[in-house]
Amino acid sequence: MKKQTKPKKKKSSEGKSKLVTDVVNVLKKHSGKSLNYKQIASKLNITEHTTKLLVNAILSELVSQEIVDETERGKFSARVAESHITGRVDLNQQGFAFIISEESENDVYVAARNLNGALHGDLVTVSLHGGGRRGKPEGEIIAVVQRAKTDFVGTLQISKNFAFLVPDNPRFNTDIFVPQSKLNGALNGQKVVVHVVEWPSETNKNPVGEVTRVLGNPGENDTEIHAILEEYGLPYEFPEEVLNDADKISVEISEDEIKRRKDFRQVTTFTIDPVDAKDFDDALSIRKLPNGNWEIGVHIADVTHYLKEDSILDKEALMRATSVYLVDRVVPMLPEVLSNHVCSLRPQEEKLCFSAVFELDDNAELISEWFGRTVIYSDRRFTYEEAQMIIETGEGDFSEEVLTLDRLAKIIRKRRFVKGAIGFDKIEVKFKLDTKGYPYGIFFKEQKDSNKLIEEFMLLANKRVAEFVGKTRKTKENKEPSRPFVYRIHDSPDQEKLSAFTQFIGKFGYKIGTKSDKELASSFNKLLADVKGKKEENIIEQLAIRTMAKAVYSTENIGHYGLAFDYYTHFTSPIRRYPDVMVHRLLQKYLLGQYNENQEELEWRCKLSSEQEKKAADAERASIKYKQVQFLEDKIGEEFEGVISGVTEWGLFVEIISNRCEGLIRARDMKDDFYDFDEENYSLVGRRTGRKYQLGDKVKIKVKRADLIKKQLDFMLADSVF
Repeated sequence: MKKQTKPKKKKSSEGKSKLVTDVVNVLKKHSGKSLNYKQIASKLNITEHTTKLLVNAILSELVSQEIVDETERGKFSARVAESHITGRVDLNQQGFAFIISEESENDVYVAARNLNGALHGDLVTVSLHGGGRRGKPEGEIIAVVQRAKTDFVGTLQISKNFAFLVPDNPRFNTDIFVPQSKLNGALNGQKVVVHVVEWPSETNKNPVGEVTRVLGNPGENDTEIHAILEEYGLPYEFPEEVLNDADKISVEISEDEIKRRKDFRQVTTFTIDPVDAKDFDDALSIRKLPNGNWEIGVHIADVTHYLKEDSILDKEALMRATSVYLVDRVVPMLPEVLSNHVCSLRPQEEKLCFSAVFELDDNAELISEWFGRTVIYSDRRFTYEEAQMIIETGEGDFSEEVLTLDRLAKIIRKRRFVKGAIGFDKIEVKFKLDTKGYPYGIFFKEQKDSNKLIEEFMLLANKRVAEFVGKTRKTKENKEPSRPFVYRIHDSPDQEKLSAFTQFIGKFGYKIGTKSDKELASSFNKLLADVKGKKEENIIEQLAIRTMAKAVYSTENIGHYGLAFDYYTHFTSPIRRYPDVMVHRLLQKYLLGQYNENQEELEWRCKLSSEQEKKAADAERASIKYKQVQFLEDKIGEEFEGVISGVTEWGLFVEIISNRCEGLIRARDMKDDFYDFDEENYSLVGRRTGRKYQLGDKVKIKVKRADLIKKQLDFMLADSVF
């Protein structure tokens, strides 16, 4: 592998905060000893020279922050006492925070007066004060080790002599001072991006910044969507050099290239995708073999044929790591020339693929498999709706092939659930948008058999590729070369969360078995079936999902709990996910017998991909919330039927049944009584009337306020007065 340039710099930036924590932990673990930076790097299994130098730089910073002592030239020891920990700030909108740290079993409560200039997400050192709020330890932030953000999105407020940025995110509760000379043409009231150039040494002063980008006027569609992307650090434009690199790619497929591949151009092949899809990164082929078995090809766009490792284009794709799907647009991982044209498996076009080809008998039992590079010709592009019509009626183009794939997929799916897979019904909220991006309608998309058909064969390919690489095989020396790989892993539920969930569903008369992972999975599936159509269905499904661990990428395989797979990866979407690009490259190298991969480098890329995936998901949710607020903006005073989706001491969260828009009924607006929060029973109870509002109850609400700037909806009970 060639030496990295730009990615390595990003690695230093993205991974620095974790490295700071690791360095402090090593010194604390060897309390009383003085270590130099090489010794510390060795204990952290760091072999790369640039990362060792970063350790040395971090030690100097920690000395200046009085967290570490330099006992003699080049040697360091921990100053951090037993009563100090390092962790991340989780700031509440009410102003206080909790510090989340691996060094403490419990989160540490920090009052607003003790934040001392720390902001949400910052890595900080906290002095512990013993018992605090609700039995949690309490502390005071004494040093900011690493800032989580240096760029902030918000509204500019300009006065005669100075200006301030008021951040959009309510968790960033500090305004940023902007000198008049640093406005860079921004006007009062505009939404802008400000880069902090100076952090105050005194806690009662504001950070100082400069305007780096003007997004536009608040409330305008493009302004707000770009603000969401900026808030999560996601790009929405490609640098000119990246576009130029993409334009140089040859779209011609040479005869020599075709000869190097297995030819599937004469085999019936088609794609099945959403109606509005533009990038078709997977196709299925099917033919009956002379022995009566079925050959099923899962053909994936061969992105790595065009995306050369360490190229300008590749480095950009790595940093993005994923395409971002917002309500009104897609921000692609790859430029359009690749994602929608060269690599997209469009109908009636020859395309280069990386394929997983399976021989299945009539009972969907796997007989044999083959992985490698192919060339295909897609005969037909189906939408999910078109394929579903064939499944339901038995009529249409390639009906025999579609029906056979559907039958085999259902057998595979049934077998998967018997082995312990968990099935959540995926209902997507979709918006009908006008030409300006304004929502005039909301509808829901449910997964039907055509969706599940594609899902099962993609799961099969992902699983078998992971097993092919990950399972140990015997050689003549009874030992196989190390084959680092990218796995998609999913841990079993956290016991504390599981206990809380079990207690919650018990109030509705449900229970789950937790003796084994398989019993738990079976119980989850039964629970999800039992709550169908009940008032508590939505909230129990949501809480069940939150109880689950989050799936991430890693080189350390622990299996995928939700799918009940011991080995699992992402192989099927390299147009929109960088881990799939890595998997294609690794698989090809291992097929050729090349075993020289750097696991540390792969793990860093996995971590970056997981982080970018989370940012993309958060941005998608924020765009949905924005469109929901926009949809209800002209419906102030209108009544809707909703379900109580959350209960807190300050009010009720209600989700409207017809459109799934969620808003808050503030307790202070419930004028008929004074309501106490019953935390144990997730309810608000009136002191005088005894009236109870409980999680899952249906209520009628009126829309009180739709705040586009804050992306917040306020409701009132329908019988309340404005």
